[in-house]
Amino acid sequence: MEAPVAGRISDIRATTVTVPLEAPLRHAHGAHWGRFVRTIVEVETDEGLVGLGEMGGGGESAEAAVLAMKPYLLGHDPAQLEAMWWKISNPTANLYNNRAQIHAAIEFACLDITGKATGLRACDLLGGALRESVPFASYLFYRYRDEDTGRGGEETPEEMVAHARDLSNRHGFTTHKLKGGVFPPEHDVEVMRALAEALPDASLRLDPNGVWSVEEAIKVSRQIEDLNNDYLEDPCWGMEGMARVRERTSIPTATNQVVTNLEQLSTAVRLRAVDVVLLDTTFWGGLRQAYLAGKTCEVFQLGVAVHSSGELGVQLATMLHLGAALPNLVFAADAHYHHLAGDVIKGGGFQYSGGSIRVPESPGLGVELDRDKVGEYSELYEKLGGYPYDRDPERPGWYSTTPNRGYAAVPSKQRDVPWEP
Repeated sequence: MEAPVAGRISDIRATTVTVPLEAPLRHAHGAHWGRFVRTIVEVETDEGLVGLGEMGGGGESAEAAVLAMKPYLLGHDPAQLEAMWWKISNPTANLYNNRAQIHAAIEFACLDITGKATGLRACDLLGGALRESVPFASYLFYRYRDEDTGRGGEETPEEMVAHARDLSNRHGFTTHKLKGGVFPPEHDVEVMRALAEALPDASLRLDPNGVWSVEEAIKVSRQIEDLNNDYLEDPCWGMEGMARVRERTSIPTATNQVVTNLEQLSTAVRLRAVDVVLLDTTFWGGLRQAYLAGKTCEVFQLGVAVHSSGELGVQLATMLHLGAALPNLVFAADAHYHHLAGDVIKGGGFQYSGGSIRVPESPGLGVELDRDKVGEYSELYEKLGGYPYDRDPERPGWYSTTPNRGYAAVPSKQRDVPWEP
């Protein structure tokens, strides 16, 4: 057997960092508390090559979970990705500890290593790039105001329109995605209609993260059907519910929550549950798995888009390589990236141009760590610690239910909507 082209894995390292956001981001199940907590993964081979990966953790460190895979992978050839999947993410192991996202972070690093060893980019390892630039949508969140910078605080339709215009002016976005479900559905409808009126050439998306009932979702869809909608994302929870909504609306439906593996995808195809599947390089367990899902969607003529679960530059690179390689990518990708106030990669981070970001040109993922920034943001994590992604810092004792009945107070009202657990 020939020697591995990139050597064998000799070490796996993980560093947790906290990178500030411009302002805290609110969502239907909680909030990002003014920062992202991400775990940066480095895989090194005995040939001296180092690959990069990244993983979230719902506001918490994932260091221990990543490092627990080290005994499984020491001596492994990083190019043997199929074998690595079975080593650490076989179905029985996943019953006890779902390792898909852990696998993704390590797979990113192994693709990075293999690319550096062969001179190929990650998208080339998937089959080649069909585009060298990937378009993105703005990600419009209702935001709490940042006490230090004064940024954020958007809640009303007028404030959300101003926020969308600002993002369009800064980054060139022509598609806007509203993260709904924080306030009662009728408020999201008002915001969507205000966006459509103020930005008539833009396409729109609404994502309440599955907190509406089927009946509420149908009602909302009929109130915005006349707008220039890309799709309605996860309006309710579960494939059966999504299928019922799809039968009763003219807006294409999409999901990133109920279809995150191939078994779920096959069920969604049989049920005709959705029109568009959002592919997340972390949720699907890696760049290869997300690409395979995209190719499967192509067979069944399902639309695809690249999903964002909250990324720094390392994971954004994987999203760009996925977007470059997918033949059936017709929707702008999601990204939280424009909400960040910093990054851990060299060069100051990726830049938008006309609402798009260029695919990296260097081998592998095409990004390098800025060690000073990693150190700075690692110290910030040590100072601030984690946070519970599924809780709202301004609503003590609250937690979400599905369907939700504990919406935040509509702007200008004095108290939250009555809610009982």
